[in-house]
Order: sequence, then C-alpha cells, then structure tokens
Amino acid sequence: MSGGAEPEGDGGHAGHHSTLRGIALKIVSVAVFVGMQTCIKAAGDVPAGQIVFFRSFFAIFPIIAFLASRGHLATAFATKRPFNHVARGLVGVGAMGLGFFALTRLPLPEAITLNYAQPLLVVVFSSIFLGEAIRVYRWSAVAVGLVGVLIISWPELTLLRSGAALDDQELLGVIAAFAAAAISAVAMLLVRNLVQTEKTATIVLWFSVTASVMALFSVPFGWQALTPTQAALLVVAGFCGGLGQILMTSAYRHAEASVVAPFEYTSMILGVVVGYLVFGDVASLNTLAGGLIVVAAGIFIIWRERQLGLERTRTRRATPPQG
Repeated sequence: MSGGAEPEGDGGHAGHHSTLRGIALKIVSVAVFVGMQTCIKAAGDVPAGQIVFFRSFFAIFPIIAFLASRGHLATAFATKRPFNHVARGLVGVGAMGLGFFALTRLPLPEAITLNYAQPLLVVVFSSIFLGEAIRVYRWSAVAVGLVGVLIISWPELTLLRSGAALDDQELLGVIAAFAAAAISAVAMLLVRNLVQTEKTATIVLWFSVTASVMALFSVPFGWQALTPTQAALLVVAGFCGGLGQILMTSAYRHAEASVVAPFEYTSMILGVVVGYLVFGDVASLNTLAGGLIVVAAGIFIIWRERQLGLERTRTRRATPPQG
C-alpha cells in the first residue's frame, strides 16, 4: 500500500536503484514480520486477545516516531470517515486474533503458509461483494491455490475421518488460520475502499488504536499473568509489527506493487528456517508442496493484475478525449 509519496529518482538509472531499494525494504519487512510471529509463538499459550493488545498497542510507538520524524504526525489522525476505520478495525481484530490463535497451535512454517490463502480469497470476495469482473485466468489461479491450501491442511483434516477428538489443537489451528485468512481478505476490501480517500498513516494509526481498545474487551475472557520473558517477547512483537508496517509502506513507495508484492513469499523460506532453528519444527512435505502451489497461484494473480493494469492504461491512452 503506497504511502502517497512519489517514488524517488529522476531517470532510468535512479529509477532502477529505487526499485531495488523497494524490493530490499519489502524483504526486510517480511523478515521483521516473521520475527514478530516468532516472538508471539515463543511466548507460548497466551490468550489471543491479550496478544492482539500487545501487538497493536506497542506497534503505535514506532509508527508515531516515524510520522513525527517526517512531520506528518499532526494530521495523521484526521479523517472524515471514523466509522469506516472502526469497521475495518473490528474486522481486522477478528482476523488478527484467529491468526495468533493458529500461530500458537501450529508449526511456524504451516501457520505462515496457510496465510497465503488471503490474496486468493480477496479475488473471490471482490467478485462476490464488489461485483468485480474476474476472468477465467484468475479464477483458475484461485482454484489451484486453494488446492494448495487443501494439501497443506490435509494431515489435520484427515483427523476428522479417523475419529480423532475435535478439540485436537492442530486441527483447531488449521481452522483458525483459514478463518483468519478469510476475515483478513474482507479487511483488505475495506482497506481498498479507505485508501481512495485516506492516507496510509491514517489507516495504520486508526487500526492500531482501534485494535488496542477492542482487545481490552477480551480481558474478562481470560487474560493471564505474564512472566517477564513472555511480556518482553510480546512487547518486541508489537514493535516489530509497527516497524514492519513502516518498512512495507516504504517499499511500496519506492517500487510498483506488482514488482514488490511477490517478495512477500520469502516469508515461507524464512518460516521454514526459523521454525527449524528456534522451535525444531520440520516443514512437512505437504506444507512445502502445497506452499509452492499457493505461491505460484499468488504470483500468477499479481502478474495478471499487472497485465490488466497495462491494458487499461493503453486503452485510456488510445481513447480520444470527449467533447
């Protein structure tokens, strides 16, 4: 999501360096977000609402510091659409809570890879809720991608056939991860509506504040006393969330979304490596095979969006002005 600033560069050589900078920032942002997820998983079995609070509240500090350094803090909260921001916050909190629940119950590579269902579901929901015309190419990519999600989930889903207890933690984790991806896709539609009139900083700050407040409503449902280590890990997770948001926004400022977006999938590699080194999680063949299928489908959708964007640009240029 672009922050609204113009990309740097006044020529081909400078533009090339700006694109490389955008890619580098995206990869670093992905690494920071994986660090955030690692901290949350390392904190252990903490209630999801409590994790949402730490992730949202402590993310505010690096974001505010960044905006203040750029002189944008005074107008960052200004909006004429507060209810739209609150609605986006409510949906986002639901997705975040389910995602964190899944993260504490699944191996890190699997939790990260299942989240790749989100961009596929954005395509589906864009057609259902917004009436967007989706052509056969993207529908085919979505279908293939969802087959990849099924492959990743298959070991847990077969527990249902074998008569295993429905409270199996990994099965619940898979269900929560997929539900989080679906709700997150709805949140992305709300963000797409907001970016037409709102600055990125405004959207990010409103979401962090809304999520922090909403998370406090989960206190009666079982917040727990944290050890100093758990508290430190969750505070670091929050800072990582805010820093990752800043880096990601900067990445899209320096390069086109279609160039930067595919590097989101480097999180799969990082998830496999970190999961093994930190938690001893060995990525299963299902996770790797299904993940590669989902990644391929996601990259195809990004490529297709770029092609359609170029077609629309050529059409506008070829259409003579009216009047």
